[in-house]
Amino acid sequence: MKKLFLSLTIIAASLSYAQKKEISNAVKAADQGDANTTASEISKAEAIFGDKIYLLEPSLQEQYYYAKGLGLVKSGKIAEGAQILSKISDLGKATIYTGKDNDKKKVYFVGKEAADKFGAGLSLKEEKYTPSLASKLGNQLNASYQSTNKQAYDLYQAKDFAGAAKLFEEAYFLSKAAGAENQNLLYSSAVAYAQGNKKEESSKIFDQLIAMNFTGVETIYTAKSKKSNTIDNLDKTTFDLYKKMGATSDYTDFKEERTASKEEEIYDIQSALLMELEKYNEAIEVTQKGLKKFPNNAKLANTLGLAYYKAGKTEEFVTSLKSQISKNPNDAIAYYNLGVIYSKDPAKQKEAEEAFNKAISIDPTNRTAFTNMVYLIMGDDEKAINSYNELRKAKKIDEANKVMEQRRARFAKAIPYAEKAYALDPKDADMVSLLKAFYNATQNTAKFNEFKAKEAELKK
Repeated sequence: MKKLFLSLTIIAASLSYAQKKEISNAVKAADQGDANTTASEISKAEAIFGDKIYLLEPSLQEQYYYAKGLGLVKSGKIAEGAQILSKISDLGKATIYTGKDNDKKKVYFVGKEAADKFGAGLSLKEEKYTPSLASKLGNQLNASYQSTNKQAYDLYQAKDFAGAAKLFEEAYFLSKAAGAENQNLLYSSAVAYAQGNKKEESSKIFDQLIAMNFTGVETIYTAKSKKSNTIDNLDKTTFDLYKKMGATSDYTDFKEERTASKEEEIYDIQSALLMELEKYNEAIEVTQKGLKKFPNNAKLANTLGLAYYKAGKTEEFVTSLKSQISKNPNDAIAYYNLGVIYSKDPAKQKEAEEAFNKAISIDPTNRTAFTNMVYLIMGDDEKAINSYNELRKAKKIDEANKVMEQRRARFAKAIPYAEKAYALDPKDADMVSLLKAFYNATQNTAKFNEFKAKEAELKK
């Protein structure tokens, strides 16, 4: 047993040495610009650890990402390479969870998500790691970054939004890999995808931005050049240096300006995208999170209500609408939506009328509210006709006449709302036909003939 254990230990040590050697060779090849050798050595290393990169100690993970990413960039696969290289930055920012797995192998999980996913039940301790190779990437990636960023901007100006979005995302990963992460590029990618109607891709990136707590706030440093008399943008280091020089400086009028936050806008866009993608439960989650940060955002509050409705969560929808109304008593849309929900419940017809009337009083141009009010007052007209016919057949003439009188009364009550709906859209053929029927039932011959003629005109 001891011999067997010793043999297994030797094998494990040999494999560890082999992958270290191959990754080291890959790093050397990548530095020399030899993409083929880099790929070959990386392939050999991957054959040993497979998809379990957490078996590599952080320094080896860094070397692996460095060699593989740089090799891909050198071979022209910039997007893929930049994304891999950007993981070096994550190594420096995230907590490293270390310990041993059930096979007594050392593990190094980067970040809590990886630790929870692959290291559940293990005894892990937290460590930090400082990358050593990231500083070498700046000069090597700068040209690719500048070129990619310019191409993205040019495509965006040419309204090739999908193409621009891909390159903005690529430029983001290049900036991150080079140690100067520019999250605004990721935001630009999300916006471009949305403008290109690539909703799924856009939503995915906005989700990342929310998880990153991205705000988009930047500090812009400007100063007036004494030589050219122009206002120049400066980086912070240069700005501080010239400012400290005082009267001997080449610049005057030093100004710092913070740009507006994009965070609230991101929640607005992401919630709308999720609704369009019919991901209602996710929309609820995002809008709730957004409303905690921006409680007075009416757009988010409205989206939350609609998401509840689409997800079949009627009670939550009603609660949301009432909350909106308490904050803004003149919210016509909230009253309208409340009317729609109440109108579906036979026991809430009075509340539905009150809600629609309130919506109409606030916004007299809401044609849909007038239309819904018409149908609410009409009730189930087919049921009324069937009841009338059955009573007539049963020779219950008085009861039948009562049904018809009640129907006429409903029609008379509905007419003012129908007239308002018609006035807002005179080409609404359905409303014209309804008004013709209403005036016929209420024995208003002149108005019946008027709408009969209008109906005929619309059918031409």
